[in-house]
Amino acid sequence: MSRPVEKLIQAFAKLPGVGEKTATRFVFFLLRADKQIAGDLGEALKELHEKIKLCSICCNITDRDPCRTCSDPRREAHLLCVVEEPSDVTAIEKTGSYRGWYHVLHGAISPLDGIGPDDLKIRELLERLKDARAKEIILATNANVEGDATSLYLTQLLRPLGLRLSRLSLGLPVGSELEYIDPSTLARALEDRREIR
Repeated sequence: MSRPVEKLIQAFAKLPGVGEKTATRFVFFLLRADKQIAGDLGEALKELHEKIKLCSICCNITDRDPCRTCSDPRREAHLLCVVEEPSDVTAIEKTGSYRGWYHVLHGAISPLDGIGPDDLKIRELLERLKDARAKEIILATNANVEGDATSLYLTQLLRPLGLRLSRLSLGLPVGSELEYIDPSTLARALEDRREIR
């Protein structure tokens, strides 16, 4: 196989959920397709790292600062939902049942992977809460060991602030990630969230 074809197959195969077989199908599709498709893909990939940044308020990915959510005056300022990843914001927004603000941690505490609290956007969360009007913090971390550890750590850190702390209801499957939960299950989990005591 020619080097450019092999190189692109290897690049696609590094994507999550894409094996060598699927990567090979992608490359041969692009070879047969109109050159414009490959050009659009290349341009989109280039723009991804040139134009995307983190919102200075919520740490979500955005192409403008502050992001659209943080700029929206119709959001409920008393609610702040803390999630692990930007994809979790997308999943919650798809439910249409949450109108508060977000804070994205960019990961979860995982000592086995060498990820501690200082590796997450927790410092930014605490700084934000000094001036925020939030009365309730919804800890929407994943229902797995890392998500539970992160939630427990944040509970201990935030409890002295006197805010209401809640966690998504346990209707979510254990070990699952928010981005893969169907919108109706996630909406129900948001509605049935429970206060952390």
